[in-house]
Amino acid sequence: MSAIDNHCGLLIKQIHDIMEKQGNNALRGQNLTFSQASVLMAINEAESKILTMKELESKMNVAQSTVAGIVMRLEKKKLVEGFGDPMDKRIKKVRLTSEGRNFCDISRTNMADAERYLLSGLNDDEKEQFRSLLIKIINKLK
Repeated sequence: MSAIDNHCGLLIKQIHDIMEKQGNNALRGQNLTFSQASVLMAINEAESKILTMKELESKMNVAQSTVAGIVMRLEKKKLVEGFGDPMDKRIKKVRLTSEGRNFCDISRTNMADAERYLLSGLNDDEKEQFRSLLIKIINKLK
């Protein structure tokens, strides 16, 4: 392995790419992508279970056009519904449908399984240290 192969950013990207590929393979049977599932889970985790397109854009760290495309596909699959803010019609909000909520319930279990697999080579102390370090890095980057 060369010195560049050991750069933390590249290692983190490789982990992400592997997990995304495995996620896409697992979701293929449900006609969903990892990105679509991530949007569903972000909405589900919101306190009000509703997010604006702008909030989704920020949470997903992608362009407005990307979020709009993902939401449009999820609307066609009847997993989310978009609606205007009654106070400001320029703001589009998105909420889960009952099918979207059901998907999130199933996905929570699948995500826990994937994380157990990801961390299976670490002992409990290493897992906690790994999480702590990732959180520390994320907080520094914000």
